[in-house]
Parts: sequence; structure tokens; C-alpha cells
Amino acid sequence: MSKEYNVAILGATGAVGRRMIDQLAKSTIPVKSVKLLASSRSAGTHLKFRDQDLVVEETTPDSFDGVDLVLSSAGGSVSKKFLPEAVKRGAVCVDNTSAFRMDEDVPLVVPEVNPEALKNHHGIIANPNCSTIQMVMALEPVRRKFGLKQIIVSTYQAASGAGQAAIDELKKESQAYLDGKNMQEDAHILPTKGDKKHYPLAFNLLPQIDVLEDSGYSHEEWKMIHETKKIMLNDMNSKDIKVTATCVRVPVPIAHGESVYFTVEDESATAQDIMDVIANFPGDVLQDDIKNQIYPQPINAEGSRDTFVGRIRPDYENPGAFNMWVVSDNLLKGAAWNTVENAEYLVKMGLI
Repeated sequence: MSKEYNVAILGATGAVGRRMIDQLAKSTIPVKSVKLLASSRSAGTHLKFRDQDLVVEETTPDSFDGVDLVLSSAGGSVSKKFLPEAVKRGAVCVDNTSAFRMDEDVPLVVPEVNPEALKNHHGIIANPNCSTIQMVMALEPVRRKFGLKQIIVSTYQAASGAGQAAIDELKKESQAYLDGKNMQEDAHILPTKGDKKHYPLAFNLLPQIDVLEDSGYSHEEWKMIHETKKIMLNDMNSKDIKVTATCVRVPVPIAHGESVYFTVEDESATAQDIMDVIANFPGDVLQDDIKNQIYPQPINAEGSRDTFVGRIRPDYENPGAFNMWVVSDNLLKGAAWNTVENAEYLVKMGLI
């Protein structure tokens, strides 16, 4: 009889946490029991796992007694506080926050891209940033076949990347605009909650995601640059692939879009070659039929675990350079599903 696992979901009541519950229910992980954990404010909430009605508990260090696997998406400070306690008690944790991503001793894993990194875990596995995940999903088959020299990415990131409250705020602002009212009165979260100023997202674009750093880059842009290198090259500061990013928040509820310009080492590669390797890569769906206006769109990607890739075309001015358009549900493949999928791989590989 195969082993069954006692699972805890930390941050269970959030937008990602609720999707983790759903993805765990649909996963291949043999689940013995599920414990839902959140802050004292959310304790007492009732949520369903399969046909079970579960009560959310307040998180304490003792919450992890007897737990084999922790799926976490409750914010970086919460992860730093509680995940080491879970590891002390024998649990393996997959964390969907930025708390441990750049820690040299913590694998940063997209299962289709670098599953072997899971073997080096010391109790904690980090889920990459949502925008990084979909980009490396699209580019990894290209890198394996043709090599990668450079990546220039511009993101079009959905409001949900800042949580359910940002989606709610976008809806309020949209209604205010349509009613001829001042949207600024409803702007309390974006571009980032902890910054000095807040701007409306409805009918607007915000070229800031996370805090702006002295380098001129936002922290989201910094994350995309260094996470990509850590995932693909196992070195966040590697110079073997040049990466730069511009990250923009757009008035879309769910699913990020990305315009990705990349240069390959093998200049004999054609756009059709690029399409072929992407179409055959697990988790990627090629949507590239310009004659019939078929290309990835957020409205169609929402609710899917896949990464959708299209508009693949060469840069005729630069041999070996190409453009592509990438869309994925940032709450699923970008968060909840990638977390549960990492846990599936841990089980399959006998690492938990």
C-alpha cells in the first residue's frame, strides 16, 4: 500500500490558498488528511476539500505536528516565521512566496524545467515568481534545443498578482469610471501596497510592480532576471544568459501576458523549429495560427494549468533572434498548481 500524507495548507483562505485546496484535490498525491491554516482573523472559516467540510485553524508552531507536507502561500514574513518550525517537526514545505527563493540552499523549481533541483532540498522548496514561471516554461524547450543567449521581456501582469483585494479594487475603479466618478478615491493597493503613492489600475497601465529600487528596476523585474538564471543555470548571477525585464500591471483580473524577445545560439533555428519544440514540451500549448487569428489571450487562459505560447516570429534584422507572446493563469501555473505539482514530483521521486 502506498504511503499517504498529512498535508497542511498555510494561507488557506487567500486567492492562491483556495486554489491550492482545489489543485490538491485534483492531484495524484495520496492524501491522508488536510489541515487548513491561516491568521487568527480567518480562523473559523469553513472551506471544502473534496467532500470534506474543514475549519480553518489559526497557525501556531504546533500546527505542524504530524504534518508531512506543507503548501504555503501566506506572505513572506509568515513563511519565514513558520516554515522552519514545520521543517523541525519533519515536514517538507513548498513555499509560494519570495521568502526563500534566493537562498542558495533552497531549490527554486518549475517541475517541467528543473525537477532535478528537488533532490537538493533541505525541507523547503521555493515556488518562483508567477511571471518567471510562465516565461521559463516557454523558453526552456528552446534553450535545450538551440541554446539561449539573451532574453528581453515586457510583462502585462494581471491585478490578481497583488491578491484578491486588487481584483476587487479594479472592479470598483472600473465602475467608478463608468459612472463618471473619481477613480483615485478607490486606489489603495496598487502599484504596491507598501509604497507612498497609489494609483488606479482601471483604464490605466502601471509600470511598477513591487517596490522601485535604486538601480532603477522594480523588485519584480529584479526577481525575473535572477530567478530565471537560478532556474535555468543554477546560478542567480550567471552571465551565460543575459536577461532584462520591464514589468507592467494591466487592468486584467487574472492571467499574465508577456512579450518575450530572445536570442538563440543556433542561428539556423527557424520560427517553425521554435514552434515545434514548444508544442512538444509538457505543459506548453502552442496557439499560433495567424491566418485564423489564433493566439494566447488571458480570458482563455484563466482556469488552465497550461502555459500558452503564440505570435512566434523571427527578428528579420537580427539572425537568431525571435519574438513570442506568452500567457498563463498566474494563480494556477504561476502559483497554486506549480506548488502542488512540485509536491507531486516530491512524492514521485521519493523525496518526502
